[in-house]
Amino acid sequence: MCLICGWIYEEAAGDPEHGLAVGTVWADVPINWTCPECGARKEDFEMVQI
Repeated sequence: MCLICGWIYEEAAGDPEHGLAVGTVWADVPINWTCPECGARKEDFEMVQI
């Protein structure tokens, strides 16, 4: 979950519009990827249990 805006990255959905294929696990998300909602960096995300 993005700590800035609350957007949740779901591995099953990926982020195809921003280069992350469906099923991309968090560990494989590039360090330079940014939140599609607010532009926060990967380091601004924290794992949450849904």
